[in-house]
Amino acid sequence: MVFKKGEKKSAGKGGASQDATKDTMRKAPKKAGIKNRAETYSVYIYRVLKQVHPETGISKRSMSIMNSFINDIFEKISGEASKLVRYNKKQTLSSREIQTAVRLLLP
Repeated sequence: MVFKKGEKKSAGKGGASQDATKDTMRKAPKKAGIKNRAETYSVYIYRVLKQVHPETGISKRSMSIMNSFINDIFEKISGEASKLVRYNKKQTLSSREIQTAVRLLLP
């Protein structure tokens, strides 16, 4: 077989279809300068702080510590609620399990 310039030879099993999928499967180029935003509770922590102590501020480091604390508490509550669902042989996590988990974790 003689191939002309510009023609592609098929490599047996689906060579032509592989070339087509490679062209269509290319990823779009990423835009420069766009970062994924980290989800934090800092806005809500700040709002509660202003409700309780309107004249008081909070440092960046303290806000980071509070954010870690909230994430940790939520993780513990969800883990405990998940255990309660398994203990009761149910498949749905309801507000009742969340409430019980909070009562168990926070005296």
